[in-house]
This record gives sequence, C-alpha cells and structure tokens, in this order.
Amino acid sequence: MLQLDEIVAFLGEFAPLALAEEWDNVGLLVGDRQQNVERVLACLTLSPDVAAEAVSRHVDLVVSHHPILFRPVQRLTSDTTEGKVLLDLIGSRVAVYSPHTAFDSAADGINQQLAEALGLTNVGVLRSVLPSQCPDGADDSSGDPSGQRPLGSGRFGRLPQAEPLVEFNERVKRSLGISRLQYTGDDRQTIERVAVACGSAAEFLPDARRHNCEVLLTGEARFHACLEANAAGIAMVLAGHYATERPAVEQIADRIAGRFPDLDCFASQIERDPVRWSIT
Repeated sequence: MLQLDEIVAFLGEFAPLALAEEWDNVGLLVGDRQQNVERVLACLTLSPDVAAEAVSRHVDLVVSHHPILFRPVQRLTSDTTEGKVLLDLIGSRVAVYSPHTAFDSAADGINQQLAEALGLTNVGVLRSVLPSQCPDGADDSSGDPSGQRPLGSGRFGRLPQAEPLVEFNERVKRSLGISRLQYTGDDRQTIERVAVACGSAAEFLPDARRHNCEVLLTGEARFHACLEANAAGIAMVLAGHYATERPAVEQIADRIAGRFPDLDCFASQIERDPVRWSIT
C-alpha cells in the first residue's frame, strides 16, 4: 500500500517546489503524510463539484493545480464555500496537493507543453529561475545547449515558418482544441517568434518584448494590459485560462499512473470551463 508521502515526493521531483513563485502556496495543503493512498484525482481547480466528485469516488488524494488555500485563513467553517469544501474533504480523509506555479515552470511543465503543442523550436524560458531556485543538476539557462529542457517562467520559441497573426490564431485553436479566442494586434502582422505563459500572465509582456517576440499567448488579461500590448507593438492572444492549463491535468494524472501503476489515477470527469460564450 502506498503512503501519501511517497506520492508527494514524486510530485516534487517533476515539479520542484523551489520553482514556485514567492507569493504562491504549493505542496501538500491537506493530509497526513502517512495515510494510505489508492485513488488519485487530478483537477485544475478544486471547486465544490469537483470536491463532491472526489468524495463520491472515494478518492484519497486530489492533485489540484490551483491551490485551495491561497490566502491565510483565521477560521475553517462551513460559512464559506472554501471552508465547506475543506471540511467535506477532511471528513472523508481526502488529501490535497497543489503544484501550481512550480508545475508552470517545470522542465516538462505547462508552459513547455504549450510551446511543444504550438510546434515551437529553439525553446527557451521567458524569465529564468534564480540559481537558488534551480534543483541540483537542472539547467536554468534560457536555451538548451546541453540537451536538457530549461527551467523558468514562461517559454519562447520560433515557429517552423513565419505566418500572419490570423493564421497563428488558427494554430492556437487547433492546438488547444478550442473554437474561439480573443486577441490584440493586426491580422496581417507577421508572427515568427512566440512567447507563451499559461493562465493569467500578461505580466510577461516585457519579457516577450525583451526576447523579440511578436506575440504572447496567455489565458486571460486585463483591458489595460491589452492596451499595453498594442502600445508595445506585440500581439497578445487570449485563449482562456482553462484552455491553457486544463490539458496539463491529464498529463499529471498520466505521470502519477506511470510512476505508480497500482494506483487508480484519473483526471476529473466533471470539471468544465466556468466561462461560457454566447452564440446568439
């Protein structure tokens, strides 16, 4: 029988917690490290319906990309949605682990997966990790001279050949399996160097500009960030927070299952993008 601590150690290997942003709350958030684990559910966000799914399917561990305990709490009661979710999980002995920005920046993390899905070559990091954050033996450079994938926030790379922004948008939709997106910039603008940063990451616009990228692909951005992109002459493609991060949930589930074949490990089957588009 596997103990929780063994799975936690593995998660820390492929998404080292030292890579997480200082403001983040990552790692084991709920649970007894010595408890036995037989079933694992992976999700993007631990919403009430996903928590209910975990309880109903007798899950022992939820790996939620977004942390449920993001800010300090002074009380844990059913008066809040977060409190009720946590009390239900604790009552059913369901542990919770969140890799969040550590997984975003990992060598095989979300941003690396986005870069590969777009077919980018010569992939580097938009913002390199500090030497103190880099795990022993890992490559913290913005290039890949040693054959190792780089560590750090975001990614940038080059398309196989330059294409107009309107065609790049279609590439994004095909890669992420979505039918719509938002964007800034001129449809005829030539795109060759691409920056990617999952989730809500318009803060990487200066980094994209520093690496001479013509476009930044992210999930969502504020109105004023879109104005900033226009002023900088960089297109910005907003594919949706869920769309840029949810595919990696399946990858987390597959990784855990590959390492621990005796575990019943799966991605949430009821999780959906909370943002909907009107077609009328």
